[in-house]
Amino acid sequence: MNLGALVDSSFLALPLAERQALVREAIDAGVTHFATADHVSFHTGLGFDGLIFASFIASLDDRAQVVVGVYLLALRHPVLVARQLASFAEVAPGRLTLGVGIGGEDPHEFEVCGVNPKVRARRTDEMLKALSLLMTGESVSYKCEDFAFHEARMRPAPSPRVPIVIGGRSEAALRRAGRFSDGWLGIWTRPDQFRGKVRAVESHACEAGRESVDWRHGYQPWVCVDENESRARERLARRMQSVYRMPFERFEAYAPFGSAERVADALRAYAEQGCAYLNVMNVADSPAESLKGIMRLCEKMA
Repeated sequence: MNLGALVDSSFLALPLAERQALVREAIDAGVTHFATADHVSFHTGLGFDGLIFASFIASLDDRAQVVVGVYLLALRHPVLVARQLASFAEVAPGRLTLGVGIGGEDPHEFEVCGVNPKVRARRTDEMLKALSLLMTGESVSYKCEDFAFHEARMRPAPSPRVPIVIGGRSEAALRRAGRFSDGWLGIWTRPDQFRGKVRAVESHACEAGRESVDWRHGYQPWVCVDENESRARERLARRMQSVYRMPFERFEAYAPFGSAERVADALRAYAEQGCAYLNVMNVADSPAESLKGIMRLCEKMA
């Protein structure tokens, strides 16, 4: 299984030399990729542009692979996103995977972007269709209820193509993954549920006439690596409750904490159910400690 580190703005706020050294150390220790989330204006106004953060990370080391997990595609216009992807592919070809989700934890985030949160699923589907055409480099015209454009062309077309994975747990998300993606990116799912959801995605793909997909299914867990189990739980609970504004008990079954060995055992169960890669958010006192905890997981899962 490929083990990646989900990093946030605190990591990118470090001095450049420290960021570079940490990324080199992590890659040398077996961390296969880095992941970043995406929000325009979440709850209190906090946010971070997933593709901009991804480009920062890719610039730190030529070996750095990056996953955006997940990008709120419905908040953007497809022509602008197509140019961002094409530009990224020009400077770091083959090093980006774009995860896409519909969000929804904070409807106001959509409202401030001028998007009706009730149509975010439909708009995301239309965005995915439009992007697949724009990424060919050919002249494209497109019209739907949510946007329209005429004779747009994005050159050079990304080569290799930027893979797209779809996040979300609902049946609609699984259908979307089957119709449009290279894989499903799970969250808040037990290992025993993971394989069933993957099979549903692949079944939806067959129904859509996509029978030869080189699938790349992943999972995105929050964890806390700390030998002191009670301290690990308290730290993880505090952080997750501040982000999601829900009791930690809602997440506890999906968010392992404790020693590196205990957390590694919990994550290894996903590999046994068909998970190819993990984007791990390790809650710690500092960005450096967060990455070092993931390095310890690499050692335990090797």
